[in-house]
Amino acid sequence: MTTTVVRAFRAVPHRDGDIMRLTFAVAPRRGDTPLSSEDACRVGDMRRIAAARLRYAGLEGLAGDVMLIVSELLTNAVLHSGTTQVELRMAVREGFLRITVADGVPGRPEPKCVDDVSESGRGLALVDALTKENGGSWGTSDRGATIWCALALAGELR
Repeated sequence: MTTTVVRAFRAVPHRDGDIMRLTFAVAPRRGDTPLSSEDACRVGDMRRIAAARLRYAGLEGLAGDVMLIVSELLTNAVLHSGTTQVELRMAVREGFLRITVADGVPGRPEPKCVDDVSESGRGLALVDALTKENGGSWGTSDRGATIWCALALAGELR
């Protein structure tokens, strides 16, 4: 007979405050130069860290949407900004989970109009749809050097 032990996850009671703040270096890109293999892995690494921090904070119900949002915002920063450093922050403030990506490069991202066969260009439309679905909003600050979104938390977590 084999016995399997399952450890129940104990979420930390959640209050307003920071969930995570990580900064990572990237090689600057110019034009259509490909990403380095190290930089290509960073978005997935940050997505997994963000999901783990959400679970720790007792917000695992948002993990799927947050992982997609984090992927899209970080990918845009790495691919399009030409920066050498990107920062990802997540915090709870006044009943909202706020996700912020800063690349330090001014310029406001705009959602693109894409056709059915386009391979890219849908990221900000996905961010917009997910934030609205979660009772939130998104935008830019610092002349576009920072993009953020806020997702409403369920009533029992506020």
